[in-house]
Amino acid sequence: MAAVDETGTNATTTGGPAPLDLRNIAQAPKALLHDHLDGGLRPSTVVELAADCGYDGLPAADADSLGRWFRDAADSGSLELYLETFAHTVAVMQTAEGLQRVARECAEDLAADGVVYAEVRYAPEQHLEKGLTLDEVVQHTLEGFRQGESAARAAGKQIRVGCLLTAMRHAARSREIAELAVRYRDQGVVGFDIAGKEAGFPPSRHLDAFEYMRANNAHFTIHAGEAFGLPSIHEAIAFCGTDRLGHGVRIVDDIHPGDDGTPQLGRLAAFVRDKRIPLELCPSSNVQTGAVASIAEHPFDVLARLRFRVTVNTDNRLMSDTSMSREMKALVDAFGYGWSDLERFTINALKSSFLPFDERLALIDDVVKPGYAVLLG
Repeated sequence: MAAVDETGTNATTTGGPAPLDLRNIAQAPKALLHDHLDGGLRPSTVVELAADCGYDGLPAADADSLGRWFRDAADSGSLELYLETFAHTVAVMQTAEGLQRVARECAEDLAADGVVYAEVRYAPEQHLEKGLTLDEVVQHTLEGFRQGESAARAAGKQIRVGCLLTAMRHAARSREIAELAVRYRDQGVVGFDIAGKEAGFPPSRHLDAFEYMRANNAHFTIHAGEAFGLPSIHEAIAFCGTDRLGHGVRIVDDIHPGDDGTPQLGRLAAFVRDKRIPLELCPSSNVQTGAVASIAEHPFDVLARLRFRVTVNTDNRLMSDTSMSREMKALVDAFGYGWSDLERFTINALKSSFLPFDERLALIDDVVKPGYAVLLG
């Protein structure tokens, strides 16, 4: 299948491209915008941290069984049930040592998978049970990311991790978390987010936090259009002014076949596309939570061909038993994508990141394009 770039132009490859297998995809430079810190722990780390902190609520005692349990429990078809699995990971992330270790290993694991830039999010308000303050939670997590970046460099890998601070949409601390994000934005925090159950907890409940971010010229994204559909997306854009849509997969509900069979965009879908509002799509997770029925039926390809700003993401690597390479391979298998497509999705992500423009450009020109040139042959 010919690749289609963001302007709709057919892109062709020359020479001998590398086979599109997992090993080669892992070597490709990748950018990740939607990854939850508490959804990406190594099963072995969960077991060890649980022993260290005295948490005895794990549903399995060994790492292999626990990893299978997370995957099977998250594969529920319900966002609410999917979110219940996080009780176990959050429980072991309540100490300085635990937070640093999880953040360090996150950076190491992403770098080993070829991710050169990642924005990793978590909710500081969920890590206070052992007496840490919000500031201490952020400080220890940022230190862990820096340790992971250093370890990756020592292993010959390049990665930069930016942190997104998340407020829980069912709670009432979003303004406080927004202030925290601004306070640490020169130390590795690149933005703000809200997450949690969409139904009954619209983003407009947190307008004060979003207004604070805008007043301080700070970036934010909003989980919207995963479980609740178009109303959630509309509020996130029209009332809250989000920079990106966390998931946003249900924007496809505003796209319908016209009389001639070609897709016709409704006003909201057209606005999202025309304003180049990035979609943080998470294919495997979207299947697990019931947002879509299967990877083959995921609207990713429809949205990509209609020239939405689509990006590929992991969401929760532990719960989905996934990685960026596996997410890309799943899309390759489902839709016949080539290296040019994967390069485009990666550049989309970097264009949409919360890095300064010159730093985004440097990663695209100096890392991503040369990396894919080798794979394209």
